[in-house]
Amino acid sequence: MGVRRLRHYHGRDMADVVIYTTDYCGYCRAAKRLLEARNIPYEEIDVTGDDEKRRWLRETTGRHTVPQIFIRGEPIGGYTDLARLDEEGRLQEMLAGEL
Repeated sequence: MGVRRLRHYHGRDMADVVIYTTDYCGYCRAAKRLLEARNIPYEEIDVTGDDEKRRWLRETTGRHTVPQIFIRGEPIGGYTDLARLDEEGRLQEMLAGEL
């Protein structure tokens, strides 16, 4: 199953950074802290107890865990993927549309 690049979700435009979370996820909190520390605005979509959204995430990303983070419609993975992009200086490049 391939990963799809998205700019719309259920008929509406996506923010540049969208993070799918659950209310009990430590990695979700870590990802939000990293984004906030870099002053990167994001849209959070809580999928706690929402089987339909979780199924959509699995079908779209091929992953079963949260957080799932999308940058400019492209699924980049979870917290460790986000942190790696940040450490490599690629996070800002992705947000600027340079990658």
